[in-house]
Amino acid sequence: MASTKLEMSNHKTGDEMAGMSHSEVHYFNSYNHHGIHEEMLKDEVRTRSYRDAIYNNKHIFKDKVVLDVGCGTSILSMFAVKAGAKHVIGVDMSTIILKAREIVAQNGMSDKITLLQGKMEEVELPFPEVDIIISEWMGYFLLYESMLDTVLWARDRYLRKDGQGLIFPDKATIFMAGIEDGDYKDEKIGFWDNVYGFDYTPLKVTALTEPLVDTVELKAVVTDPSAVLTLDLYTCTPADLAFSHPFSLSIRRTDYIHALIAWFDIEFSACHKPVRFSTGPHTKYTHWKQTVFYLSDVLTVEAGENVKGQLSCRPNERNRRDLDIVVDYRTETEDPKRQAEGHCEYKMC
Repeated sequence: MASTKLEMSNHKTGDEMAGMSHSEVHYFNSYNHHGIHEEMLKDEVRTRSYRDAIYNNKHIFKDKVVLDVGCGTSILSMFAVKAGAKHVIGVDMSTIILKAREIVAQNGMSDKITLLQGKMEEVELPFPEVDIIISEWMGYFLLYESMLDTVLWARDRYLRKDGQGLIFPDKATIFMAGIEDGDYKDEKIGFWDNVYGFDYTPLKVTALTEPLVDTVELKAVVTDPSAVLTLDLYTCTPADLAFSHPFSLSIRRTDYIHALIAWFDIEFSACHKPVRFSTGPHTKYTHWKQTVFYLSDVLTVEAGENVKGQLSCRPNERNRRDLDIVVDYRTETEDPKRQAEGHCEYKMC
């Protein structure tokens, strides 16, 4: 009997995905497997921050109706119930929600948590509005494969309209910095100059356009960080997810810059005592790591100088979950031999 229910559910999911693009189907299917959820749950910075933001604010969650957007295994939904929520609705398109129902039942919360499989924009909630929206929507570089536009849709459609509705988390900021990374850049990019005696530089050009998601050691950072974009989830719109903003990086030490890196900070400002976490190189590891943008040039910089430029980002026209990113930069130095400027285009896909 159980296998029949599973087949029926999978058939339903196939029907729901029938009209979607291949990229959308791939995105939702990637969350069907337990491995990706294991990685996220074991990310202590991520999971404990959400837990603390919810558990330490039981006065906020008590008797509230909560919507968990992209609920996955329902860990946030169960945190909310433990904090006193009257009812939680979890929505997820992937088949992991079938296991989530088992997990919720195993923990005796089936009467408090309703799990709906489907797209947020298409399911029908059992409540006309909710008091709180919780969601772990962030992707690499904050916005890659991000669900933020779905969270904003849920905000506009379901969050109570009297100004008392809350979003957890509600603020996100992207930071940038410059790093010295000559050895790895040679290994990653310079490799294509000579491959067993052959010139593979056409692939070198391609490699430079692909940002690398990796852990950067703090000792590699040459500049102070620069905040480039801050999103307030109460007020931002999907249009804000395409942006072009300046940055200014102050040089900490005389060194070389081979790449720029980006990371993001998250804040739960509705808490009695705000909860924050960072995904930067200066703090504990998270599964988001940092995003590395290798430059075609090597910048020679001295302490006290600046690298200024513009970071531009927009969803890809063919697949909105992919990103087209442009970095324009120039060194500010009085030494004409070290002046440099450049224009680099990247695709996160």
